[in-house]
Amino acid sequence: MNAGRENYVYLLRCADGTLYCGWTTDLSRRVRAHNSGHGAKYTRSRLPAELVYWERCDDKAAALRREWQIKQLSREEKIRLIKGEE
Repeated sequence: MNAGRENYVYLLRCADGTLYCGWTTDLSRRVRAHNSGHGAKYTRSRLPAELVYWERCDDKAAALRREWQIKQLSREEKIRLIKGEE
């Protein structure tokens, strides 16, 4: 573990229906940042964004690897992941 810090990978559903994947150590703070326009450039013009999926990871490296894996998925595969079918 990472000195008491949790690491998460997450998916947001943006107002335009697109999905955004990222990682963080604080889910609620990160979602607030996205929705206040201080998150990723991608989400700034697609607000509001809703947290639709998250996973806890062992450490930052694992979160970054999982983020990359999820970003390689098709939209349909991401939707199945959100629904718990992957």
